Amino acid sequence: MRAITVSLTVGLLVSLAGCCHQKGGACCSSKTQAMSALPPLPPREFRAAWVATVANIDWPSKPGLSTGQQVSEMTAILDKAAELHLNAVILQVRTSCDAFYASPYEPWSEYLTGKQGVPPEPYYDPLATWVREAHLRGIELHAWFNPYRARHSGAKSPDAPGHVSNTQPEIVRKFRGWEWLDPGEPAARQETLDVILDVVKRYDIDGVHLDDYFYPYPEYLGGADFPDDASWKKYQDAGGKLSRGDWRRENVNRMIRDIYYGIKAEKPRVKFGISPFGIYRPGNPETVKSKFDQYNTLYADARLWLNQGWCDYFTPQLYWRLQSDQPYADLLKWWVGENTQGRHLWPGNYVSQVGTPDPAATPEKASKVWPASEIVDQIEATRAQEGASGNVFFSMKAFMQNRGGIDDLLEQGPYRDAALVPASPWLDHQPLQEPLVEATSLPDGSLQLHWDQYDMEPAWQWGVWARYGDEWRFSTYPGQVQNLRIIPEPGKAITAVNVASVDRAGNAHFAKPITVGGRKPECGVRR
Repeated sequence: MRAITVSLTVGLLVSLAGCCHQKGGACCSSKTQAMSALPPLPPREFRAAWVATVANIDWPSKPGLSTGQQVSEMTAILDKAAELHLNAVILQVRTSCDAFYASPYEPWSEYLTGKQGVPPEPYYDPLATWVREAHLRGIELHAWFNPYRARHSGAKSPDAPGHVSNTQPEIVRKFRGWEWLDPGEPAARQETLDVILDVVKRYDIDGVHLDDYFYPYPEYLGGADFPDDASWKKYQDAGGKLSRGDWRRENVNRMIRDIYYGIKAEKPRVKFGISPFGIYRPGNPETVKSKFDQYNTLYADARLWLNQGWCDYFTPQLYWRLQSDQPYADLLKWWVGENTQGRHLWPGNYVSQVGTPDPAATPEKASKVWPASEIVDQIEATRAQEGASGNVFFSMKAFMQNRGGIDDLLEQGPYRDAALVPASPWLDHQPLQEPLVEATSLPDGSLQLHWDQYDMEPAWQWGVWARYGDEWRFSTYPGQVQNLRIIPEPGKAITAVNVASVDRAGNAHFAKPITVGGRKPECGVRR
């Protein structure tokens, strides 16, 4: 609990290291608010990392670790996320019709225990633990599901008796070591929907997330077509009139639509996010040179999902450099132009490419290793694009290894300060009641803050502004924190403070601001 201990003991000494005021997703100085009794609006930016569990990419580091080792690695990841001022983690909880939690539908993952169907020992529920530990640090936890893959070609253990390939073999297609739910089988769509809504109902997650795996990538099929002749024939025999391509796309569209509305019926505040391949189709935009067509190969009509508003946030995987055959900024601008429903647009960034080139590497190999400055520049490009308000990084391992000094650049630069997740007013636009704040000036120049909340719904987070001389600085704290000691920087006096309650949809409500003058803080009014 290092991150929380820091918050409780030294307060804003460490985390209030500068100001960050949002304007179209970008951070800028708050000196324009100099000496104002009112702080700026709270900074807003989604900052997340994927934690991949398939093949033990990020967590756990290998299958079969003890419960204690798994939890230790988990908390290390979350501590690093808090240190970098990330405000969300996207955890893969279903890699191949398996589970990283106690599921009534699917067996325990082999990537957790080494053998599919075997629970952790000593027993614990990993997802419940991830949710609890993330929330203690004020970090959102989004549950990431692979919707169709039923077995990875690199899997080691046999499918467990309770795996869908054994319980419903008629909806599973097998090819080249892979197993895949057939999107053309209604029972396959129902399996995925049941699994996701079960997690939404039983766990206090903040979001549901789907990746880019719909119909398989062509290389998985080895040049063959997806083996769905049986389901295609059933569709035709029932009088279906769509072409095979349109039928496949509609199979996926229906799943996306059902998941979105299913989540909203069960727990409306839970966000639904999708991270499709970053290029809709060749020529969109014209500067893109890639010929890969997800529309006709993955049968993913990603633009339709965004146009229809069947998600709360959209994370196209823009895994290319700013200067490349697939220019990052051009792709981002194109997707923003398709966001007709005003959903969150938080592009995905390929931080796994960051590293230090081998001096002995060939120019071709060296060019595939990105400097950490590329990611920083992509963050700034995102901030400069109106309509985009955050980034999601693949994957957390790069941050755990501080590849190429990426952590240092983020901490010293764009992520120097905390930020709130952008609000989702279409989910909930009613803020909590304002907190009642008390401030006590201490002889050493520090300020002791305490606040109480008078609302039936507990606060998810607190946003705290402190003014040092003529500059406001911002930090965030998890909902359970209600006492804080602010220690001023050397030579700077605290002249004002303010606290906002933040709910699960991101709505913030400021308390009455407190102007600190002499020994007794004086209250003002803000509405």
